[in-house]
Parts: sequence; C-alpha cells; structure tokens
Amino acid sequence: MQFCDLNKQYETYKAEIDQSIQSIIDSSAFINGTEIEILENELSVYAGAKHSICCSSGTDALLLAMMALNLQPGDEVICPAFSFFASASMIGFLNATPVFVDVSPIDFNIDVTKIEEKITARTKGIIAVSLFGQCADFDIINEIARQNELWVIEDAAQSFGATYNGKKSCSLTEIAVTSFFPAKPLGCYGDGGAIFTSSDSLAGKIKLLRSHGQSARYFHDVIGINGRMDTIQAAILRVKLKHFDTEIVTRQLAAGLYSELLKDVAMLPEVPDSKTSVWAQYTIGVGERDSLKQKLQKKGIPTAVHYPLILPKQNAFASLPSYGEEFQVAQLLSETVLSLPMHGMITIEEVNLVAQTITDILND
Repeated sequence: MQFCDLNKQYETYKAEIDQSIQSIIDSSAFINGTEIEILENELSVYAGAKHSICCSSGTDALLLAMMALNLQPGDEVICPAFSFFASASMIGFLNATPVFVDVSPIDFNIDVTKIEEKITARTKGIIAVSLFGQCADFDIINEIARQNELWVIEDAAQSFGATYNGKKSCSLTEIAVTSFFPAKPLGCYGDGGAIFTSSDSLAGKIKLLRSHGQSARYFHDVIGINGRMDTIQAAILRVKLKHFDTEIVTRQLAAGLYSELLKDVAMLPEVPDSKTSVWAQYTIGVGERDSLKQKLQKKGIPTAVHYPLILPKQNAFASLPSYGEEFQVAQLLSETVLSLPMHGMITIEEVNLVAQTITDILND
C-alpha cells in the first residue's frame, strides 16, 4: 500500500501524460512555452480568480506574493502556529516577523477568535493556511483584515479545489497561493506553484518579480527572482487538471468512509456544511500516536506525521519572542496527529483495511 500512490495515477493517465511531455520535448520550449499561459488560463477559470501566475514552487509563490505586497523588514505578519514551515519561513526570509496564532481544535486552521489580540501597529497582513484540504474561515478573517487595513493571503498549498461558502479556494482573498508538489491533490512531477489574484496591478507586479524583474529581455525594472515554472510541468498539470474533480470525489468518499469507521476510536477532522475539503491529508488524533504509527508500519500501512514540531518551537524562530509562548491546541496536535493513506486513486478496500487495522490495534 502507498501513502500517496503516484505510480497508480501515472499508469491511469500514462498515454495522455507521455504525449504531453513528448510534445514539449519536440518543441524544445522548455521555458515560457505556450503551455504555461494555457494552464494559467485554465487555473483561473477553475478557481474563479481573474489571474493565475504559475511559478516554481508553492514556497516561491508565497515569496512572490509578499514581495508584490511590499512586505518590509520589521513588518509583522500573522500566521498559524501549526502548519508546514513555508508560510512562516518566507515571512522571515524577507526579514519581517511571523506572529503566531494558535489553531482551532475543530478544523486545525488558524483560530479566528485569537487573531485580533496579536495585531500591532507593525502588522501588515495575515497568512491563513487552509490546512489538510479545508479552507480557513475567510469571511471572519477578511473582515478582521478590513477593519485593521491588513492584506490577507490564503496559503492554499493543500486546498486547491476545496470550497468555502460556494466559492473555490484561491478566490477568497486578495492573493492566494498554491503548491503543485507531486503529493498535493493536484501535483506535477517536480516542484511547481501558482499565485491567484483578481487585481490587475498585483498580477503585473508578480509577473515582473517572477522573472528577474524583467519588463523586456535584459531590461530589469526591479529586483526579482527566477521563479518560473518549467513548461513540462505545465503540460503535466493540464492533463491532471482534466481529471482533478473525479479524484476529489474519490478523496471525499474515502474520507467519509474513514470517518464512519474510525468515529469511535480516534479524534477526527470535521468539515462544516459551509465547506468542502479536498482531503490533501486525512489526519486523525490519537493518544499513543507513535506506537500506533510503528505498529501500522509493521503491518505494511504507511502513515505520516503532519507536523511533529510546531512552528514557534522551530530552531529557525528561536530568536522570536514567541519561542517560549504556549500554543495549547497546536502543541496537542503535534503530539497526537497521524495522517493516513489518502490519494485520488485510493480504493474502498484500502480504506477498510487501514481503518480496521487501526481499530484492532487501538482496541487491543
């Protein structure tokens, strides 16, 4: 059994993917090929944002977004204490300060009731991560931002394809970013990402920053980065995007079955009626997490821990005042969460096997 079965996915779409890759090789348009612009248009239509700008990774998408928003050294940006490193690290990379907020025990996203107490005169924006495939509560987050004249970025690295009050992830904030890392719900065969916005001016800035600040070849208006997506990755993503909604349904059916089978033995994620999740991860909470993980591994069932150390306690942030601060929910999650096999090709039989094995171990 695979935690994320990319081989099975490739075999399913093999003819289409091979043809798309070969077409790029035949054209030799490896950088800035026409597939990039076509994919950007398709992503914009899918997400419901006016502009989609493809780039080299989800991390670079965050960096480009904050560069376009003119984040400066000494500025503060609010972000969740429980997430992948990139959301907070790119704030620090620009010599600004990540200000951590605890997360909700219901959906593991940033706790909207605790944001305002962290706002200071130096706060410029909020990065809200839509964790494990489910959007954060953006109606409340956007209103807090409006009242305090802050910008909001949705870090949708795990939630592309999810919905919130009928709108797609990546269309809920002034700027949103996503990742196409291979194991994401929509993944390429290397690193890749995208930035979404309906602002013409921000889209123009991001496109400039993405390619060394060039307004024309060898003419540089600003300092930018080499943040382009390879054309081959765009071609692969175009194939996968055609099948994406079908894979989301498979993920949702698997998650529903996991929830039904494990409701009496573990803490389970909750998705309210106002949201749909793409289930980038199906993550449960259990008291003897490490023991369960080891026993499952011995039985051939792979799992993962997302994430074993909360962001405020990472060595990279040891100089911040928040290093010794308590984040009770985030800390509890780091000690109890366990992600189970989940992907767009998972079968009912596999879900049943995983759930039954967990139940047997926990009831033993």
